[in-house]
Amino acid sequence: MSDPRPLIPALCSEGLIQAEVNGALGIITLNRPQALNALSLPMIRDLRTLLHSWAEAPRIEAVVVLGAGREGKPPAFCAGGDIRFFHAAALAKDPALAEFFSEEYTLNHEIHHYPKPYIALMDGIVMGGGMGISQGARLRVLTERSKLAMPEAHIGLFPDVGWFLAQCPGHVGEWLALTGQVLGAGDAIALGLGDVFVRSDELPGLVQALRSAPQPSAERVVATVMERVEVAPEAMHLGERERIDRHFGAATLQDLMSSLQTEHSDWSRQVMTQLAKNSPLAMAISLELVRRGRHLSLAEDLRLERNLVHWCFEPAWRAQHCETVEGIRALAIDKDHRPHWQPASLDALTPERVAAMFRDPWAGQVHPLAHLR
Repeated sequence: MSDPRPLIPALCSEGLIQAEVNGALGIITLNRPQALNALSLPMIRDLRTLLHSWAEAPRIEAVVVLGAGREGKPPAFCAGGDIRFFHAAALAKDPALAEFFSEEYTLNHEIHHYPKPYIALMDGIVMGGGMGISQGARLRVLTERSKLAMPEAHIGLFPDVGWFLAQCPGHVGEWLALTGQVLGAGDAIALGLGDVFVRSDELPGLVQALRSAPQPSAERVVATVMERVEVAPEAMHLGERERIDRHFGAATLQDLMSSLQTEHSDWSRQVMTQLAKNSPLAMAISLELVRRGRHLSLAEDLRLERNLVHWCFEPAWRAQHCETVEGIRALAIDKDHRPHWQPASLDALTPERVAAMFRDPWAGQVHPLAHLR
């Protein structure tokens, strides 16, 4: 007896998430190209609705997610969460901001544990929350246009939904979290952040085949992708692994900076330039989070991140300086690129200030992510 439920349920994001079905394949398109397919709360809710529906539909055996392109402009799979919304919602004390993070983190957990093959076509920009909805995929497909990064420290935040950073080899996770370094396909695959490489000129044919060629099973879907796979480009940063591990394995953030200052190389100067743009508090949180994440399950890590993101935005609710709101203002609202960090220097940052960010604001209450296992 066939399932009477519709294969494409009702969605709420007004076309920002598009869904289609071809045989055994469910296809999801992030359709907000003018904003680099950045995620809004309705988009997250639609992604969860579709994934729940298709997990229970016997006919659907695999899911593919991709980003809509921009005519004449570089592509973006997903640039992350909508930081303009974060800014406005924090200042307005809008409870939708808390809902966004609780539901985004839940979505990421669901993707990591999805019962059917979930394939991410990571063409173009893949940053922040875009990494969150792709790193849990069974098959992560990159092109020569892929640009992967976790640049949240630039806006006074931490690399949230970044549990995968703790799984990177050596101290690469700390390097990526603190610098926001952009990786191409070769490095991403070498570091375990991608699986296969497809040339971008093959991508339209691949998408067309997924949409219109017979896809009777998950095996056929995977084969449709793998038929276009080629050898990935050479990794550009493998030669830096020794110095990355040496510097970013330092015991403290202060020791890390001192270590970089002793090298006197073009590479170390470039890294220090990257770090100089960041909030000292955000860097300290990011370093601690990656290191704690090595000893946590995904669910435990996401609960910890939910604690952190509360304290990152909570000052705005009390009309006080909010590091993350200030960082977004400088980068995306006023675009003056002159954030007023508090504290402004690493020397003024105390261990007590960092430790306070890791407190559980829901102690004695039900945590918003208590349901994650």
